[in-house]
Amino acid sequence: MPGPPQPNERFAVDGQEVRWSRWGTGPPVVFCHGTPWSSALWAPIADALRADHTVYLWDMPGYGTSTMADGQDVSLAAQGSHFACLLGYWELVEPHVVAHDYGGAVALRAHLLHGARYRSLALVDVVALAPWGSEFFRLVGAHAEVFAQLPPSLHEALVRAYISGAAHRPLRVEDLDVLTAPWLGDLGRAAFYRQIAQADQRYTDEIEPLYPTLDLPVQVVWGTEDTWIPVDRAHRLAAQIPGARLDLVPDAGHLIQIDAPAHLTAVLARWLRSVY
Repeated sequence: MPGPPQPNERFAVDGQEVRWSRWGTGPPVVFCHGTPWSSALWAPIADALRADHTVYLWDMPGYGTSTMADGQDVSLAAQGSHFACLLGYWELVEPHVVAHDYGGAVALRAHLLHGARYRSLALVDVVALAPWGSEFFRLVGAHAEVFAQLPPSLHEALVRAYISGAAHRPLRVEDLDVLTAPWLGDLGRAAFYRQIAQADQRYTDEIEPLYPTLDLPVQVVWGTEDTWIPVDRAHRLAAQIPGARLDLVPDAGHLIQIDAPAHLTAVLARWLRSVY
């Protein structure tokens, strides 16, 4: 995963700064990241697609280069609202949206609850169906204040081990460094535990009954070796969405962007061509 261009544009929402970037030419494609990721995870895929598309990357508040602050609301409810506002700021009426992990719930909430309109929606190993959240995730969520007091070296070791567990094969040191970097330092450490503490399945329970009402082209993509969100969710999700297309990517875990970048890029490029 080469070093991506840093989000260098700013959008203010609810007193927070959302960092974003845009490049390329063609129909707009917006990428939504999840947790504990940032737009850096999508940057190489977006870069591969920018010859035919205008690609948009953004860091959710509390993630990456966007605002991290005490008392911040980084819930899925807040992020869905922020995304709808950001699309309005960009004046994008019907962009293609590609979402991963939490970004799936964010994109779905923006569409189903806030009226955001998409030309198409690609859901890649997303948080969308109950149950979700590993034992580790629930443990940290229940004791976030205690974990937030870990010494910096122990915190970094925990985050690096946690992130490594999302990949199907060992991560390169440089990739792990990019994914870990936002969560280091005092602000990053607090932000890491804050977003876990605010994770709540009720935000997907609220919209799950609405999936059969989706009336747009939807592509579901999943790594067959995803241990964070097992592949049975892919089949369940595609079955709930009318007309959804399902592609399974072999030998890829939850970090499908790193485990199988060429395969994922090919699937997304084919999908985007089919929904022009």
